[in-house]
Amino acid sequence: MPEAIALDAYDTRILAELQADARISMAELGRRVHLSQPAATERVRKLEAAGVIGGYRATVNLTALGYGIRAIVRVARAEYARIVKLIKETPEVINAFNVTGEDSWILEIAVIDVPHLDAVVTRFCLLAETSTSIILNAPREHQVMLPPRAEDVKPPIRKITNA
Repeated sequence: MPEAIALDAYDTRILAELQADARISMAELGRRVHLSQPAATERVRKLEAAGVIGGYRATVNLTALGYGIRAIVRVARAEYARIVKLIKETPEVINAFNVTGEDSWILEIAVIDVPHLDAVVTRFCLLAETSTSIILNAPREHQVMLPPRAEDVKPPIRKITNA
């Protein structure tokens, strides 16, 4: 796992601006973070080279594309390679996470309607037990993430025992 690199206030502001609008011009980015366009461009290139910025993409409105339902599908233990293969073969899977705990996988899917949901979930049911929750709304998505600050990290709560 790569080690976190040291970022200064300019880098942090650049990350915030790019996460809010990845289509921003380098000239406008420079203006917003109080750097020249060449300085902003160089910092972005360094952040990309260091792997801090891994790519750029458009956020798509799934409802506008015809997907009426988003759901979370939890998949129990199953043969890893078979699940990975099925995930790759299932275009409705938006995100797939191999996790710890009772479930082995958590999938986010987008489907047209309930029959489509049933068809997609059934494919996974053939490999393992599943549990599905329809997403009613998403009050937070695509949260801007900046480097953690030491003052934001709280120590764990310790249980006081009587001696």
